[in-house]
Amino acid sequence: MILILSELNTVLVTIRLVHTLVWVFFVGCILLIPVSAATGDLHRAAALSTAVLVECGILALNQGRCPLTDWARRYTDDRSDNFDIYLPLWLARYNKAVFGSLFLLFELYLVVVWIGSRR
Repeated sequence: MILILSELNTVLVTIRLVHTLVWVFFVGCILLIPVSAATGDLHRAAALSTAVLVECGILALNQGRCPLTDWARRYTDDRSDNFDIYLPLWLARYNKAVFGSLFLLFELYLVVVWIGSRR
């Protein structure tokens, strides 16, 4: 029984680590969009935007949840906002609102820079 609980804990820790790394990757993409746009690297900004939009599509197809969240649910009864990821509770709770808003703002900035570059 102890071995089984230990194995379940190891799986959950692994899922949380992977989920956190995926989150860091996409937050990095979002934060690099305005940097790339400001330096004139519009191709990179577009690639970063595309990566984030693909992730948004995956979330949309999964009723707004990361597939890793569903996987983590199999290994714990905990349902706190950060049970599946290594983020502070407040950030896990407001993650989509915070980074979704930043993404929209940065996309608007990218469009403005792109239009300005075409003149």
